[in-house]
Amino acid sequence: MLKYTKDHEWLRLEGDVATVGITDHAQEQLGDLVFVELPGIGCTFTQGTAAAVVESVKAASDIYAPVAGEVTEVNEAVTQEPGLVNSDPTGKGWLFKIKIADRGEVDALLDEAGYKAILAE
Repeated sequence: MLKYTKDHEWLRLEGDVATVGITDHAQEQLGDLVFVELPGIGCTFTQGTAAAVVESVKAASDIYAPVAGEVTEVNEAVTQEPGLVNSDPTGKGWLFKIKIADRGEVDALLDEAGYKAILAE
């Protein structure tokens, strides 16, 4: 099950670690990605702080940590092939994994219906 932020990040929970990426809507808005900058393993973030950058021919965009925690893994494949984020944003195009500091932050994120409601506004 995915959870979402208002800033178009998604989070997939696996125990106390969450996989993070950008939504299909976000990658459509950005267009073809040409560059991805990922955080370093061991970096810690508070919820809502910039953790990564994706860049398309149109613009560069910060990717925010949907929850506070420590980065445990990054997807090096997307740095070599940024188009993975476009072709499979919630699968092979994931960006990083973060060990969750506060489980309550996950509960406060949007479910799919809540996210779709924001897109419809």
